[in-house]
Amino acid sequence: MAAEFELCPGRKIGGSNPCFIIAEIGQNHQGDLEIAKQMIRMAKDCGADCAKFQKSEIEHRFTKPALERLYTSPHAWGPTYGAHKHHLEFSHQQYRELQQFANEVGIFFTASGMDEMAVEFLHEINVPFFKVASADTNNIPYLEKTAKKGRPMVISSGMQSMETMRCVYQTVKKHNPNFTFLQCTSAYPLPIEHVNLSLIPEFQKEFPDIPIGYSGHEAGIHVSVAAVALGAKVLERHVTLDKSWKGSDHAASLEPAELADLVKAIRTVEMAMGSPVKQMLPCEASCHSKLGKSVVARKPLKKGETLTLDMLTVKVAEPHGMRPENIFKLVGKKITVDLEEDATITDAMIKG
Repeated sequence: MAAEFELCPGRKIGGSNPCFIIAEIGQNHQGDLEIAKQMIRMAKDCGADCAKFQKSEIEHRFTKPALERLYTSPHAWGPTYGAHKHHLEFSHQQYRELQQFANEVGIFFTASGMDEMAVEFLHEINVPFFKVASADTNNIPYLEKTAKKGRPMVISSGMQSMETMRCVYQTVKKHNPNFTFLQCTSAYPLPIEHVNLSLIPEFQKEFPDIPIGYSGHEAGIHVSVAAVALGAKVLERHVTLDKSWKGSDHAASLEPAELADLVKAIRTVEMAMGSPVKQMLPCEASCHSKLGKSVVARKPLKKGETLTLDMLTVKVAEPHGMRPENIFKLVGKKITVDLEEDATITDAMIKG
């Protein structure tokens, strides 16, 4: 079984612990602090474990030409890409306010550090874990610096190969044992045929000593529930208050009713996973009492007769007797009582 560790205070992942559900608010807050707070409360009310944002120190994340380029997308919040990103970026003080609000609501709070300086800030405000976005998964210097800080890490795998993920594993493992990989395909929304849930068991085989999870960008909740059934120990889904809002992530996000349904479905599936031990359960007693079959006499038998297979058959009987799978063990044994046709055969009637 994959290793378990404490991702947040008092909350472990891996092993037999329930799936940790991250509501990825990202930048779906429209740059509005009050909307961000509404989304934190929504995530809590829907049963998610964590509300997550995306933190950038914009001048450290982007080059000047990248920020100065014209941005004409219908999702743009400004005439240049820099103006767009600045509109959506909360200040340090606003992040502290959101963190305090999440604490008051009673939900874990963190963010993806989208550059090294953002990670420094998140470390300063003491987030419980670092989320590594897919765009930084092959950023080895970033990974090393982040891992050395000692906080648990949740690392997405979008746009990467398994060879790269092996390199990531070796890089992080040297400095930090507490991390998890999320199967992820970076498309918004994600076509179902490119989800590749079959990579979850492949990750589990490749990295058996860390928990594996799933970050989904597909429509609906069914695929994410299936990911948990396959063993995902962390699940991340983008959330929104309204899919029609401006922003490219909204179409790949879950509205409140969908998030609530997802959490409920995951907890139901976890309960249904049950035990790997196959045995008759107490809840089956009634059905077995009514329909369970036993070995009975195919014809009248005399005390002292040696049993042959043609003397025996299997029927629903009253009372219950020897289980059908033991019928061949009776062949060659002697019966110790007279029996009528259809009489139940019990252990006490058999000699030897």
